Amino acid sequence: MTQNSAQEPDAGAGRAPEDPEERLRLLESQVQTLAQALRALARGLEEIPSEDTRLETEAARGARLAHELLLAQGM
Repeated sequence: MTQNSAQEPDAGAGRAPEDPEERLRLLESQVQTLAQALRALARGLEEIPSEDTRLETEAARGARLAHELLLAQGM
């Protein structure tokens, strides 16, 4: 193994890219994904008195959506 190949980013290992601009884009994307997942969880835990939905059902749906969002982004 050469020194250069040891320093190359490996997407499968979850390492950050070397280029600062690419790292920033990756971080921004991850923050957006985490925000979407958090919103999905919060919506699932909201108790809206005017609706006849069960809190457990909505919480499970929110958790499932949050999990799918994170998996889709490789997080």
